[in-house]
Amino acid sequence: MLESINDKYKIDKQKIWVPKLSSSLLCFSAVSSFAEDEEGPCLVMNFYQDTYPQAEDIIKEQVKLLYKRHKNTAFSWLRYIFHDCAVQSCDASLLLDSTRRSLSEKETDRSIGLRNFRYIETIKEAVERECPGVVSCADILLGGPYIPLKTGRRGGRRSRADVVEEYLPDHIETISGVLDRFYAMGIDTPGVVALLGAHSVGRTHCVKLVHRLYPEVDSALNPDHVPHMLHKCPDQIPDPKAVQYVRNDRGTPMVLDNNYYRNILDNKGLLIVDHQLAYDKRTRPYVMKMAKSQDYFFKEFSRAITLLSENNPLTATKGEIRKQCNLANRLH
Repeated sequence: MLESINDKYKIDKQKIWVPKLSSSLLCFSAVSSFAEDEEGPCLVMNFYQDTYPQAEDIIKEQVKLLYKRHKNTAFSWLRYIFHDCAVQSCDASLLLDSTRRSLSEKETDRSIGLRNFRYIETIKEAVERECPGVVSCADILLGGPYIPLKTGRRGGRRSRADVVEEYLPDHIETISGVLDRFYAMGIDTPGVVALLGAHSVGRTHCVKLVHRLYPEVDSALNPDHVPHMLHKCPDQIPDPKAVQYVRNDRGTPMVLDNNYYRNILDNKGLLIVDHQLAYDKRTRPYVMKMAKSQDYFFKEFSRAITLLSENNPLTATKGEIRKQCNLANRLH
C-alpha cells in the first residue's frame, strides 16, 4: 500500500505509493495454460517473481515518475482499491469503460471525484512492452510495498453500475450500515475504523457536503471549521461536475496519518459517517486508540487492506488479462 508501512510505520512523502507485484511459477503456469481446474492455485505471494521479475521494477519506476509529477495520484489509487474491491470482487472492473449495454462503475454518482485513470494505462503500457499478456490490471491496481499483498488476480469482463449501490457504502449511510457491509467481506470493527482513516488524505466534493451546511449548518460540526467549509462550498446546489471541494485534513492533506482520528474527535469530520465513527460506542474505542497511536492505525490499516484485497478475486481461468485496462479483451 503506502511505502511508509514497514519502516516502523513512518510516513515518507517522497516514497508514497509504489506498487509491488510478485508471483509463483506454479500459479503462472495454471493461468497461462488454462488448467482444467478453474479454481486453480489461489492468490499467492510473489506471483510474477519467477517468470517476469522485471515487472515489479517497471511498475515501481513508472509509479515513482507519476508521483513526482502528480502527487495526488497516490490518493486516487487508494480510492480505486476501495471502490473496486468493495463491489463484488477485486477484478479491476472499476477501470472498464461503459458500453452500449452496460454503464461502468466509474460513471456512477458514487464515483464522483475518481480521476487519474489514464495513469493506470501508462503503467499498463510500460508493462505490456516488456511482459505482454502477463500482468493483470487487477494486480496493478492492488500493489503496495510493505503491505505484502498476494497477487495472481485476473480482470473481470464486465463493469456493473447496477450493483454499486448494493455493495459500496454511501457517504450518508449510518455507521451500522457501513459496518455490516464490511463485515460481509470479513473485515472486523477495528479494520473498518482503520480503512475509514483513508479520509485523512484527498478531498471531499461539495456535492457530498452541502446537506450538512444548507439550509442550516449541522450542529454536530465544529463551529470553527464551518466558515472554511462555507467558503469552499458556497452553493447550496453545486454543479456535480464542478471542481469544488474541501480537503479532508487541512493540517496534513498529503499525508496518510492518524490526524484524521483527532479531527473527527474534534467534530471536524466532513462526512456524516466520520462523525458517527467518532461517537458510536462500537467504533469510538478504536478511534481513540488510533488517535493516540499512529503505529496502531497503520497496523490495522495494513491488516484491513490485506483482507479487502482478497475479497472474492478471480484467479486461474476465471476472468482475463486485458491488453488495455479500460477495455475487456472481447472488445479489442
